[in-house]
Amino acid sequence: MIPIQNIYYMLSYAFTVLKEQEYKNIATEQFANVADMCSAILIKGVSVQIKRGLMREYIERTESLSSLRGRMEISESIKKQTMIRKQLVCSYDEFSVNSYLNRIIKTTMIFLLKSKISAKRKKEIKKLLVFLSDVDTLDIYTINWNVRYDRNNQTYRMLISICWLAVKGLLQTTSDGTVRLMDFLDERPMNKLYEKFILEYYRKEFPKLTVNSSRIDWATDDGVIDMLPNMKSDVMISYENTVLIIDAKYYSSTIQNYYDVKKFHSSNLYQIFAYVKNKEAEFGNTPHEVSGMLLYAKTDEEFHPKDYQMSGNKISVNVLDLNCDFEGIKSQLNDIVKSYFDDKAIS
Repeated sequence: MIPIQNIYYMLSYAFTVLKEQEYKNIATEQFANVADMCSAILIKGVSVQIKRGLMREYIERTESLSSLRGRMEISESIKKQTMIRKQLVCSYDEFSVNSYLNRIIKTTMIFLLKSKISAKRKKEIKKLLVFLSDVDTLDIYTINWNVRYDRNNQTYRMLISICWLAVKGLLQTTSDGTVRLMDFLDERPMNKLYEKFILEYYRKEFPKLTVNSSRIDWATDDGVIDMLPNMKSDVMISYENTVLIIDAKYYSSTIQNYYDVKKFHSSNLYQIFAYVKNKEAEFGNTPHEVSGMLLYAKTDEEFHPKDYQMSGNKISVNVLDLNCDFEGIKSQLNDIVKSYFDDKAIS
C-alpha cells in the first residue's frame, strides 16, 4: 500500500501548481485515505478559483418569456400556445457559471461528501457548494473527461485532474449493480498518475537532460505507415546521442503465471522492444546508445531486477518501491538516471 502522503508528493510533481503558496499547508497534513486527500486539494483549489472568479461561458437557453429576447421560436410558441399567456418561446445565450467544468467540480464534490472524509472537510465542501448553487450536476458515470484547455480555463487543469482521480479511483460498481466507495486508487487512475509523476520528476530534477513523452516513428523500409498504431513513450530521457525510454507500469501484479511458470508480461516487453529498435533506427550510422526500461510499481511479489541484451540494446525490467518515505523514492529514481548517463549530463 502506498502511503497517502507519497500520493500527494506524486501529485505535486505531476501538477506543479500544488507547490504554490496556497497549497503549502496541505503538504504537512496527514490524510486518512485518498478521498480525504482529494477533498483537501479540491477545497483549497476551488477556494482559490472562487477568489479568481469562476469560469463562465455562453450557454443557450430556451424558455417562454413575456418580452422578446434573442431568437423567437415561432413553431414552439404555436405548439405550446404560449401566446394565449402573452408569452413567446425564445432562445438566447446566457453568460453563465453553469459551464461544463464547473459541473464536473460540483458533481465530484457532492460525490466526495458520500465518501469517508472528515466531518471538517464535509463542512468546508458544503460551504463551497453555496458558491456553485447556479451550477447543475452531471451523471457521474457519463462525465466527458476529454477537456480541451486554453488560456481561459488553464487554471482548471489541475482541479479537473483531481476530480478524475477521485471519481475513477473511488467509484466502483459491484457485481449486483450497487455502488461502493473504495479507500484507495485502483490500477487505471494510478497508472496515469504514476506515468505523469515519473515524467515530471525527471523534468524538474534533471534540467540538463531532455525529458519528454515523445512519439516514435515506425522505421519502415518504404516509408509506408498507413494503419500502423501510434508509438508514444511514457518517458524518454536523452542527452546528446544517449537515450533511455521508460515504460511506466502500475499493476497489481508485476509477474504473470503461465502454467505455473513465472514470466514478465509479454505485451510490455514487445512494446518496449519495438520502441527501442524504432528509435535506434532514427540515428542511422551516427554513434548512439538507446536503452529501454519497464519500470513497474513494486508490489508484494518477490522481484529481482533483470537486464537483457537484445539485438545490441539493453532492455531492463525494474521496480520502483513507492512504499517508503519520499526521499527513498527520489533516491531510486536518481539511481536509474545515474546508471545510464554520465556526471556531465546529470550534475
